[in-house]
Amino acid sequence: MKIVLAEKVSPATLAVFQQEPGWQVVTHDQIKNGLATELADADALVVRSAVQVDAQLLESAPKLRIIGRAGVGVDNIDTPAATHRGIVVMNTPGANAVAVAELTLGLMVSMARSVPRANSTMHAGKWEKKSLQGSELRGKTLGIVGLGRIGLEVARRAASFGMNLIGYDPFIAPVVARENNVTLVPIDQIFKDSDYLTLHVGLTAQTEGMINATSLKIMKKGIRIINCARGELIVEEALAEAIKSGHVGGAALDVFHKEPLKDSPFFELDNVILSPHIAGSTDEAQEAIGIQLARQVSDYLKLGVVQNAVNLPSLTHEEYVEVAPYIEMAERLGHFLSHATAGNLESIQLTYSGRIASGKTDLIRNAAIAGIFSGSDGNENGATHANRINAAAVAAERGIRIQEDKKEFTTGGAGSVLKIVLHSSDGDTSASGTVLHGSSPRLLTHDGIDIEAPLNGTLVAIRNHDVPGVIGRIGTILGEHQVNIANFALGRAVANRQQRVPQGQALAVVQIDAPATTTANAALEALRKVEAIASVRLIELGKL
Repeated sequence: MKIVLAEKVSPATLAVFQQEPGWQVVTHDQIKNGLATELADADALVVRSAVQVDAQLLESAPKLRIIGRAGVGVDNIDTPAATHRGIVVMNTPGANAVAVAELTLGLMVSMARSVPRANSTMHAGKWEKKSLQGSELRGKTLGIVGLGRIGLEVARRAASFGMNLIGYDPFIAPVVARENNVTLVPIDQIFKDSDYLTLHVGLTAQTEGMINATSLKIMKKGIRIINCARGELIVEEALAEAIKSGHVGGAALDVFHKEPLKDSPFFELDNVILSPHIAGSTDEAQEAIGIQLARQVSDYLKLGVVQNAVNLPSLTHEEYVEVAPYIEMAERLGHFLSHATAGNLESIQLTYSGRIASGKTDLIRNAAIAGIFSGSDGNENGATHANRINAAAVAAERGIRIQEDKKEFTTGGAGSVLKIVLHSSDGDTSASGTVLHGSSPRLLTHDGIDIEAPLNGTLVAIRNHDVPGVIGRIGTILGEHQVNIANFALGRAVANRQQRVPQGQALAVVQIDAPATTTANAALEALRKVEAIASVRLIELGKL
């Protein structure tokens, strides 16, 4: 593995990568010929906020598998371009939650007690005690927009001040809010009832400019606003006007539309506290962010565990351990079907049954799609190579519809089953699979025919008429060509079953020891000449 640390990181962060045997770690001061050159053979890139990772830079990184952002925002990373190339983009939300929460409370206290003005007048030799009478936080209503890790840390600390807590976050369970003494209310009620309003949401189309002339008008007169999240959440000119008019009692801003801040309507306002994006800038937070990111990147490169990804649902280590065998099985099952349909692929239907249906299935879905595309795509014809990160996006790009169904109950002996149906212009083909013994991917059905075969190694899928002598001929031909049989699975069409093949046909899936060599290919050609055999497919799935 080659890891490029494009910006300065802490010694502890560097140590996490350096302890991995055989890993080449390039630090920012070792990049001599430009970042693009260094990324030509890199597996991972770690950045903070300065380096711009755009589509052009990614073109110079054909092997790149992951981009790690030390921090929350990923504005400096072209995430769609990374996803298109199958690159995971990770950040580190929550590692600086305590630091941001502490500054948020500090800014609230500073506004309530006019600490900046008290400090500046004292340094000017003035004693203005009478004009500096403040107010307490106790009994005031704090509106928290966004109840993620930071928002909840703010709530816990504000509760100790005796504040009344109301919050807005459509993506938090009510029980979590209740446990943290926060009453969930609509966003308009947050604006109307808050004495203090603090923002802790990411930047989206819905949140951009959420503090604007309209929302400011419905706020309680004298409200004080704190923003340690994203500058774009606030329409700065509208807030400045509301402060000048006296409708807003004050503001404390750590983030801005354009940074560094060189010109601002807030410069002339004494009741606005400004800080240069320092909410997460503590020694402890920066150390925690770096170590967390290094571990996330390492876990992905070594184990495939996806944590805090912005372009793919994340899994905890425990969740990944449980789902990993099904991810592997899904890709192999998809590969098994990749050449089973002759027409143009129009849609893919995936049905999850049993235990896997109740969990996160995005990686299973993407692995299945990547397996399906493995027999047809390639960079030589300009197609985007599909992998477990970008497979769904590649399918959409190609106009292939994806349908997913979940059934938490399943019949038969398998606890979890994945079924894939490929709909094409020439008809449908399907297969289902499961995982046995915790790590063994198995084929259960193919086009409605029950069959139990390993999804491992080199397989020969044979369609034949259900007549005597075919199995013997298959064995004889393979033996004559010195091809050893590792496993031989059989199944046949049954009446009154919904299936593609008609009654009177059978299926054999033969696992052989030989890969696709000249000898094996000669054996396959001999099998195709047998009158009772309708089709022969060779599928290379690789060893587990």
